[in-house]
Amino acid sequence: MDINVIIEESFEKWLKTLGYAGSTVYLSTHYVRDFFFYLKTLKITELEAVNIKTLEGYYKYLQKRGNRRRTGGLSDNYMNSNFNALRRFSRYLQETGKPFFEVTVKTRPDKENPKIILTGEEIKALYKACGSDYLGVRDRAMLSIYYGCGLRRSEGTSLDVKDVLFKERLVFVRSGKGNRERYVPMTGVVTEDLEAYILQGREHIRSFKGGLNPEALFLSMRGKRLCGNQVISRLQKLAQAAGINKPVGLHTLRHSIATHLLQSGLTLEEVGRFLGHISLESTQIYTHLANE
Repeated sequence: MDINVIIEESFEKWLKTLGYAGSTVYLSTHYVRDFFFYLKTLKITELEAVNIKTLEGYYKYLQKRGNRRRTGGLSDNYMNSNFNALRRFSRYLQETGKPFFEVTVKTRPDKENPKIILTGEEIKALYKACGSDYLGVRDRAMLSIYYGCGLRRSEGTSLDVKDVLFKERLVFVRSGKGNRERYVPMTGVVTEDLEAYILQGREHIRSFKGGLNPEALFLSMRGKRLCGNQVISRLQKLAQAAGINKPVGLHTLRHSIATHLLQSGLTLEEVGRFLGHISLESTQIYTHLANE
């Protein structure tokens, strides 16, 4: 087997062990694979031969390379993501005792995308768009996890039924960012939505799919654990049915609940704990949104 393939697979396992989101794992290994291809064009076969000039040359190569999906060049965000992946790869090499290289190339800062926040009325419209059948019950439960509990994409899809602690009114997040665990409180409405889904909607899905995944909280129509893209697709259908003309994703719900909690009078520290932030700097981005 190619040595690069072995390193890629080992790097992928390392990222998963540290609790990185599935999308980050996929993209990081993809970017490292691209970097290996670039090294091949330079006839560099050993990582010891990679130096600052190699990395600067790779950055210039990316700046000149055309976009494979659309016309034009690569965005600054794409190139930054690429080099962030190389920084993770460098850390992996260092921590696993392999020859490593420092990634000190300065890249252009990301263009800041404005955060989309839904109003209280738009959130109500999303809930109202949920049907009364078992899929609608599942939709309400997903809204309650991603808006009512403010979970990240991978945190919600990784939940098992046992992680919903009804007696304590808590959701146990086992695989948070940076592999950190935390408990998130449930309101009465969130508790009711999850109880209705687990006892009715989810059991209905399992009944005709043979219970393929007895542990996963959110199940697809095939009885398997829902992936992030499936949840996003369902959310976007709800947004369309609710007449919301904004780009809506799972992080939109997280941004919205953070803003609404600050507007309701909670402190930055309280909202930060709720969201699972390590630093208040991550929470402070919501303060100007709450005051708009």
